[in-house]
Amino acid sequence: MSESAAVDWDVARRIAARVNRNEPDLVGDDLARMNEHFAEFTALAEDLVGEETGLVSLDGDARGRVADRAAWVDANLRSFQRLLKPMLDQMDDRMGGPMSTVGPKIAGAELGMLLGWMSTRVLGQYDLLVVEDDDPHSQDIVYYVGTNVMALEKRFAFPERDFRLWLALHEVTHRAQFTGVPWMREHFLSLVNMTMEDVDPDPQRLVDGLRRALEMKKAGEDPLGEGGISAVFATEKQREALEKIGGLMSLLEGHGDVTMDRAGIGHVHGAERFGRVLRQRRQNASKFVVLLQRLIGIEAKMKQYAQGEAFIEAVEDHGGRELLDRVWESPELIPSLTEIREPQGWIDRVSVPEAIGA
Repeated sequence: MSESAAVDWDVARRIAARVNRNEPDLVGDDLARMNEHFAEFTALAEDLVGEETGLVSLDGDARGRVADRAAWVDANLRSFQRLLKPMLDQMDDRMGGPMSTVGPKIAGAELGMLLGWMSTRVLGQYDLLVVEDDDPHSQDIVYYVGTNVMALEKRFAFPERDFRLWLALHEVTHRAQFTGVPWMREHFLSLVNMTMEDVDPDPQRLVDGLRRALEMKKAGEDPLGEGGISAVFATEKQREALEKIGGLMSLLEGHGDVTMDRAGIGHVHGAERFGRVLRQRRQNASKFVVLLQRLIGIEAKMKQYAQGEAFIEAVEDHGGRELLDRVWESPELIPSLTEIREPQGWIDRVSVPEAIGA
């Protein structure tokens, strides 16, 4: 993919490397064993997830890759190029004057700082957005950031095989959702593109966003609670898309956690402790990290896990897995964020004749 002039991607890479430069080495027997484990557990997880959910990938077998922080950053920079392309194309057309030189470096530095910090914390990730690379071996990858995984295992004395299979189950479930439901990838990307294509570089948009945030604060609402700073400055069309993305991601994250727990029964020992430690890890973060998580929407994502799980429990209590599986039938049957929080609304909607025939 051609690189936009609106972001200096080389600056982003260099800044990210400075932020995560204290990465411990993962070499020799440790690296070899981790590669063997994640090759084995990614394949096993695919079988277990398929048995639990009925979702079978249409894109072939899942492939895991142990990456260091720099490789994870590079993969995500390619993802951001894909994700931000509609917005950056608009910015390229409007660039001029002194900011045409300084602006891309500032944007690159900000992106590099964000990805550099995230690379020190992420454990695994299914790479959805890198789909336009010429090298097919760099597409459709389940990534595991090896040094972060090993650091957590050593700190909390996690048994390697159990913890690594547990991680694989969650990430492979996300792959099954996007490659086992024929329309899911394109639907998700269309929502993301909707938010990008409606970007308005007019400074008045910032003023309007700040005014809206102040009004929400006065009304006792949290302006960052629904998706961080991006939601504050969103247009009406973007908020509509973000509402749909919120509902979809709550469903997928909740489904990922539920599936991970169920598929791991009899195969993963200590899953409850793994989950408890990771939750405490997030809760014990520094004030700066907490603020950063709120600004970039990670806090909202954490809420999605719990809300999605509660939605799935309510739907299955009402109509079992057969009712829940209706969410995979068409984009129209994906619950909205309101329906995630009030599952009876979705249950009522899919029970009417029009929905049944959808």
